[in-house]
Amino acid sequence: MALTATDMATGLDTIRRVRDLRACVASWRGAGLKVGLVPTMGALHGGHFSLVRRSVASLDRTIVTLFVNPRQFGPNEDFARYPRDEAGDAAALARQGAQVLFAPSLEEMYPEGAVTTVAVPDIGDLLEGEFRPGFFTGVATVVAKLLIQAAPDVAFFGEKDFQQLCVIKRMATDLDLPVTIEGCPIVREDDGLALSSRNAYLSAEERKRAPALHRILQSVVTRVREGGAGCVAAAEALAARELLVAGFEKVDYVAVRDASSLAPIASVGAPARVLAAAWLGRTRLIDNLPLSGS
Repeated sequence: MALTATDMATGLDTIRRVRDLRACVASWRGAGLKVGLVPTMGALHGGHFSLVRRSVASLDRTIVTLFVNPRQFGPNEDFARYPRDEAGDAAALARQGAQVLFAPSLEEMYPEGAVTTVAVPDIGDLLEGEFRPGFFTGVATVVAKLLIQAAPDVAFFGEKDFQQLCVIKRMATDLDLPVTIEGCPIVREDDGLALSSRNAYLSAEERKRAPALHRILQSVVTRVREGGAGCVAAAEALAARELLVAGFEKVDYVAVRDASSLAPIASVGAPARVLAAAWLGRTRLIDNLPLSGS
């Protein structure tokens, strides 16, 4: 298990090989310790740290993974420019109390000849799946591998990527993976913008416009709660127009959906979510809010 100079100073172990990660977890298991996992692609921010703190507070040991997964980026997406700062991330994780940073290479995660993928049809084909074909297959595959590699008791994911959370829960259930998938609340800036690594792409002017996404989703919640399921389509369409007026160049979707299946809702009262994706310049922002019971 190789440690960097930074690791030696902070007490955070950086592990890069699956076999070393398994040996580490086995030693914890031998001592009767419970293990939490926080999968990330790095460029860590307060949203990630809230997941780490939740794991640290509720379990004996916490592993944070850092792997920018090429299989969840489309051919015209931002894999090459996705922000990367492993040293900064490691220092921050040590301050949050995590014990291990698992930062494997591309070759370690996808050895030559690896062809197996994990797909979650239906729920993975909606919304984000329509606009980013193959995205959730990439997500489900890498998360399944991380859960098998680390064998945690609990894995923590943010509700900001709400559909991703739904896909991962379905995948873990369907594959009988012995892990609890725990969703954690969205962390926002004071003006309502959901924290995201991609917020770093926003220009100063785009950053001023970005909080409109949250405000407009709040208006959808109010309209649907007051008007019922019959006004959903009108509320979605109005919100899309309001986003364009607020300075967003393109709206991929605004959708009110069941919080488990992501199917359109038939009535107001069951757990539901309002989800949206829209573009500011070259930056695609997503956000969501609970409508009721979720």
